Amino acid sequence: MSFSAEEPTTDTNQPLKKRSPSWSDLWLKNTKPLKHVIFAMQLQSLSSPTPNKESKTKTQTLIPKFSKIDRTLLLSDELLLKILSKLTDSHRNHNFLVCKRWLNLQGRLVRSLKVLDWEFIESGRLIARFPNLTNVDLINGCIVTPHNSSIWLNHRFLSMNINFEISGFVPNWRICEENLLPVEVVDRGLQALASACPNLRKLIVIGASELGLLSVAEECLTLQELELHKCNDNVLRGIAACDNLQILKLVGNVDGLYRSLVSDIGLTILAQGCKRLVKLELSGCEGSFDGIKAIGQCCQMLEEFTLCDHRMDDGWLAALSYCENLKTLRFLSCMKIDPNPGPDEYLVSCPALEKLHLQKCQFRDKKSVRALFKVCEAVREIVVKDCWGLDNDMFSSASICRRVKLLSLEGCSLLTTQGLESILLTSNELQHLRVQSCWHGSYGDYSSFIFICMEEQADG
Repeated sequence: MSFSAEEPTTDTNQPLKKRSPSWSDLWLKNTKPLKHVIFAMQLQSLSSPTPNKESKTKTQTLIPKFSKIDRTLLLSDELLLKILSKLTDSHRNHNFLVCKRWLNLQGRLVRSLKVLDWEFIESGRLIARFPNLTNVDLINGCIVTPHNSSIWLNHRFLSMNINFEISGFVPNWRICEENLLPVEVVDRGLQALASACPNLRKLIVIGASELGLLSVAEECLTLQELELHKCNDNVLRGIAACDNLQILKLVGNVDGLYRSLVSDIGLTILAQGCKRLVKLELSGCEGSFDGIKAIGQCCQMLEEFTLCDHRMDDGWLAALSYCENLKTLRFLSCMKIDPNPGPDEYLVSCPALEKLHLQKCQFRDKKSVRALFKVCEAVREIVVKDCWGLDNDMFSSASICRRVKLLSLEGCSLLTTQGLESILLTSNELQHLRVQSCWHGSYGDYSSFIFICMEEQADG
């Protein structure tokens, strides 16, 4: 028996059938993933030390830890800044801990800063670290405080250590004035800050001179808000060049901290230079009728005027009528209003006044309170909070304000329902009334009395 092997015959007229690809063909043709694996193995071999005999038991992975690769390097600084700017403040404040690049980028996003150490400005680190500042507070940085003292002083605008060698509070005690930086040092820092931050919009400083503020006025043309502590008439010559200034706060004298003088001379210089003021606050400043009149005539855009612990001369209240566009008038912690306001014919009402706020003030005589309400005859809102000495007889003079829509009384211990009667029965437009912590009348007495007054107004 013999076997013969027959060769397979192929028909040239029929098409060949394609063979299905095998797994090995797919692997060899698609070499892109393989290249990544080989590249990862090479990176691992370069970064990992050569194993010795002692480390043969330790297993080493061939794929590197991709979490250590900073993929944000592919993004430009401009694009990354846009991304970081969209984060909330709570998330953005910790970005500087990521790397040095994020530290620099985070500094470019900071707009507001409170300086605690003046060396941070003189060394140039402030400018290099935060080049786009628009809001800078320099008060705490201008004060040199002892670090070996356990006595801590808190004020409305500063916190500082007090020298333990001081014994007691004497009448002429001015602890802040004794620890201020020299004027030359403050001016030099202001010049460096102004030249590096031309887009500065708000500045708070203490102990500066005319030259330092002039450099700020010349370099920072967009400056809109300024707060000056320990200010005097000469310093106000420097801010007269701030053409675009809109919000200004002047602090002249603070009992126990420092002493400085702002008089009619400084107020006149201010009025002639800063004609675009919208908000003005005078704290611990002196002056008279002439200074307030100059402000009213020159600063015609003034809408909000605040006086804190003022030392104005008698008769200044009549000058408020020159503020034709004044809408809000505030008195904060004032020991007096105007003991001698003058004849009634000089007390002209402010035509545009809408709000009168009185907080922590002392009312010593009915004559000054009556003059105040006469000047504020056109107000729509009266807020009195924690004012000493305001009794029924004084508050009855508020009945001249017949257009009041909102009346808020808080902490007026001498007021009773008898004092409220005069204004509630004469204010036909009254819509909101708030009475709190007026001890001479319980809430039930006030509520029933208010209900009776409202019924009488409705019947009328």
